[in-house]
Amino acid sequence: MCEAMRKILLALLGLSAPALAQKPPPLAPGELPALREPRAPAGHASASGTGFMVGEGRLLTNNHVVEGCARMSARNAAGRLVAARVVATDVRRDLALVSVARDLGPALIFRDAPAVRRGESVVTYGFPLSGVLSSGPTLTTGDVSALAGLRDNPLHLQISAPVQPGNSGGPLFDAQGHVVGVVVSKLNAARIAQMTGGDIPQNVNFAIKGPEAMAFLATQNAPALRAASTGAEMRPAEIGDLANPSVMFMQCYR
Repeated sequence: MCEAMRKILLALLGLSAPALAQKPPPLAPGELPALREPRAPAGHASASGTGFMVGEGRLLTNNHVVEGCARMSARNAAGRLVAARVVATDVRRDLALVSVARDLGPALIFRDAPAVRRGESVVTYGFPLSGVLSSGPTLTTGDVSALAGLRDNPLHLQISAPVQPGNSGGPLFDAQGHVVGVVVSKLNAARIAQMTGGDIPQNVNFAIKGPEAMAFLATQNAPALRAASTGAEMRPAEIGDLANPSVMFMQCYR
C-alpha cells in the first residue's frame, strides 16, 4: 500500500498505524458517514430520509433515519401523510422496519437471483436534501463499482449512482426494477480532498446488500417479495414509475 493511501485510510477510519496492520474488526455503524440532514430544534422535523414498502403496512429504511425519533411520519407520492412507528431495528446492518397504514403503497420486489455483479446498472430513488432540492422524489443512475464496502465491509455494495443526505433508506434497483440494496452512506469527499491536496473522489457511495435486507426482514416474520432478475431491461424512467407509489418521504421529530 502506498504511503498516500495509507494516510487516507488511517484518517478516514480513525485508526492508528499498528491497528491498520492487524486484521480489522467488523465495521461499527458509525464508521461510514450516514446520509443525515441537519437537526432542527426539538419538536420540529429534525431529520428526513427515505423508506420503501416491503409488505402490507410495512416499510424498510435505515436505522440511523429513525434513531432517537420521538415520532415519525411517512408521505407517499400522492401526498398522503401518515404516522409511522418503528417495529424493529438492526444496528449492525443499519436497517429498521417501520409500521405504517396498510394501504399506503404496494410492496417492492427484491432480486432473488442471480448474484449482483460489478458493472451492473443501478438506479436510486429517494428524497435528497429536503428543503433545498425538489420536494418530490429524485432518480439517479450509476453502476455497481465493487461487491464490498469500505474496508471490505461484506454487508455493502459500492455504487457510482450519486446520493445525498435524505437518500438514506431508499431502494437501489437493478435494470429489471428489482431491489438489490438499500442506500446507506457516501464517502466523505471533502475530507479526502484535504488529505490529498485537492483530489476529490467521484461518486463513491454505498448500499446495504439486498440479501442482508431480506435476512433482516425474515427475522421479523416479514419476508420480502422476491423474484429472479431475468428478461428485458427497463429504462430508468420506467423504473421510476414502478418505484414512485412505493417509495416514501420519511420525517423524524425529536
